[in-house]
Amino acid sequence: MEEVLRDRISLRRFFKHLPVATLIIGAFWILILVLGTILGFSLTNLLSDAIQRFGMWGLLVLAMVPSIQSGTGPNFALPIGVCCGLLAVVISIEIGLTGGLFFAVSAILAIVIGCAMGYIYGQLMNAVKGSEMAIATYTGFSVTFLFCVIWTALPFTNPYIMWFIGAGLRNFISLEPLGAVKILDDVLRFRFVGIDIPTGMILVVLVAGLLMWLFFRSKPGLSIMAVGMNPRFAAASGIDVDRSRTLANMISTSLGAVGILVYAQSFGLIQLYDGPLLMAFPAVAAILVGGASAHRSKVINVIVGTIIFQGLITNGPPVFGKLLQGADMTDAVRMVVQNGVILYALAQMKGGGKA
Repeated sequence: MEEVLRDRISLRRFFKHLPVATLIIGAFWILILVLGTILGFSLTNLLSDAIQRFGMWGLLVLAMVPSIQSGTGPNFALPIGVCCGLLAVVISIEIGLTGGLFFAVSAILAIVIGCAMGYIYGQLMNAVKGSEMAIATYTGFSVTFLFCVIWTALPFTNPYIMWFIGAGLRNFISLEPLGAVKILDDVLRFRFVGIDIPTGMILVVLVAGLLMWLFFRSKPGLSIMAVGMNPRFAAASGIDVDRSRTLANMISTSLGAVGILVYAQSFGLIQLYDGPLLMAFPAVAAILVGGASAHRSKVINVIVGTIIFQGLITNGPPVFGKLLQGADMTDAVRMVVQNGVILYALAQMKGGGKA
């Protein structure tokens, strides 16, 4: 009972003391919704798009929580997990799976491959303590291009995923012929006051968030938090610092691997080669928008940040496009908000701050 009350107080404190970046970007998103309605866009359609993107990005943003809590900072090496998930997908296609079985086997393979790669990545993070975020970025880039070689070298024979001429896998692979498009979205799907709710996908994100919340109240989770707060004190208390950091990065990488499956089933296709290259940056920006810092994060930061950031990125371009008579502002809006939030958080971090 005391723990429930403590969580309610913490939640109330979060909303009472929302970070400046969250308030500014949240207000900007609301302004876009109002402006879009004035310009003739349907408010329900705009909100439906935002909720859809929340579900698509939810697990990818949730993958930031374990790495931040362990003290290694936001997981800029998220492309490692994404590549693991893509590898699981092409393996499932190669062996001829379709429909729900395809998605289930891909998810299991993604977790297994993600744990293995996360263990190796965790060992690297233990070897470069103090420079994790810089090393993580380049590690993610390096692994992405390593997988570019792997995609051309895999001894697969399924003609659906192979190039018509020469060896290697195609860049884009549609999931529609496999019966795997919106396989989660359409579970218990309904409309509420005109807003389309992809129930199955949203439930997956919320259940994963609940499991993450429960994990950080278990002994391994508390050990990870202790390591992130003060590694020297944690070591003096008998906690294996390196082991806790490695476990956190294994969880983070596995979440990224499963997250790309959730993203792909909603999007309708997967993109190999350089597709995963920059996927870490929207995820990092989203959790920072939600009020997380480079040192501390919670599941509530994931939920708030993802809905605000993805709402802004999704609703902004069409509204600005109509306002500016067809000018394409997609990349400009996304890059300004995304990189501005990351820069703000890193600047705050140097002062020990709270982004």
